[in-house]
Amino acid sequence: MSILNFFKGFAVTFGKLNHASKSGKVVTTEYPEEKRSKPARLHGRHVLNKYEDGMEKCIGCELCASVCPANCIYVRGADNDLENPTSPGERFGFIYEINYLRCIHCDLCVEACPTQAITETKLFEFSFMDREQAIYTKDELVVADDGKPQNLPWEDWRQGEDEHTSEWMRATSPSGSADFVGLVQWAGELGYGTRKPESSQQPNKSSETAPELSPEEEVH
Repeated sequence: MSILNFFKGFAVTFGKLNHASKSGKVVTTEYPEEKRSKPARLHGRHVLNKYEDGMEKCIGCELCASVCPANCIYVRGADNDLENPTSPGERFGFIYEINYLRCIHCDLCVEACPTQAITETKLFEFSFMDREQAIYTKDELVVADDGKPQNLPWEDWRQGEDEHTSEWMRATSPSGSADFVGLVQWAGELGYGTRKPESSQQPNKSSETAPELSPEEEVH
């Protein structure tokens, strides 16, 4: 290799010290005090959601565990107490665990879930002191009484990282049919209400005009 190439490489490095983009704008951020905004479809830490009345969405069907290619999800369902049910269905997720040493954040569990019980936030910066902490149980995954994700000691939550969970799932044109663009086809969540469709899928780029499907029109 020519010695000239050695100096050419350093020329590129020094040339980027103060101008890190083609526009000449310095894009360096003071991490971790300052962070860049995350893409709307980013796959991060999971949460188990609740309906607006406080009941859990998970019905213990185990579809998420079945579809997981990394075999990182363990779910067991149990029958609801008739006097004090945990979920609206006959069963609920009695045991729910995700092993983040295996999880590849593919979001297939989110796609498989029939009740939108499991979604992914924008949080991806979390580390563990031991292997046990990497296995999240239902107690850690289920949202708090206000509907917000639990903030565990080893997680670095920032504002907005819980607001657009699994946004790609709210792209409202199933099978490419334009008839469904902007139609809300998911239930509300505790603390957030009915989440809006993905911004690029909203009629006239306005989220306020997105209609909702009636129960008779709802597509499953």
